[in-house]
Amino acid sequence: MTNDKHVLVLLVEDNVDFSKLVRIYLSRFDEAQFDVIWKENGSEGIEEAVRNKDIDVILMDYFLPGLNGLEITKALKEKNVDIPVIFLTVNKDMNLAVEVMKLGVQDYLVKEEISTPILPKTILSVVEKRKFQREIAQLEIRQKRLEAMQEMVVGITNEISGPLKTMKDLIETLNQRGLPEKTVKYVAIMRDNVQRIESKMEKLSNLREDKTVQYIKDIKMIDLS
Repeated sequence: MTNDKHVLVLLVEDNVDFSKLVRIYLSRFDEAQFDVIWKENGSEGIEEAVRNKDIDVILMDYFLPGLNGLEITKALKEKNVDIPVIFLTVNKDMNLAVEVMKLGVQDYLVKEEISTPILPKTILSVVEKRKFQREIAQLEIRQKRLEAMQEMVVGITNEISGPLKTMKDLIETLNQRGLPEKTVKYVAIMRDNVQRIESKMEKLSNLREDKTVQYIKDIKMIDLS
């Protein structure tokens, strides 16, 4: 079956047979297509998570040789890896649940549940939740940026309103005089530029949404078109 919802899963699991089962059960789920990258220990899992920016979720055995799940999660946070984590455990442990949630782990499942729809549905729920959180964060950033721009516009308007009025008065005075044709053209250019500045300032003053766009490299600009 072809499905347009693709989820890239990083599976950190030391049991080869169990990792194969995870792939099989996820492949049987019709509501999404799961691509699984398997790593058999924490070190390899951390390396892959840092390198691969396309990973949507990390599905990880808690009891791994060497680094356990919590230690791996802490290491990921130290490396600023912001990928949601779901733990796989052999049994329900409320103390463990509380501990992992404090660390920011999104959910944890008992390994017996991988053969049920709980596994793919939990993965999809976690991925959608993280997507929603990122959208909310982006909205908050855009709102703060808009507020900063509006404050800046007020300051700029106050600074240039006087000089603009002086320029307009000067242009009006010049137009009332008999000027050479060449000078008239220069005055017209001055008038057009003043009007253009006034138009841009009016658009900035009426800005009600963040229209910041990428210009070149790390430089952004406000789209006033």
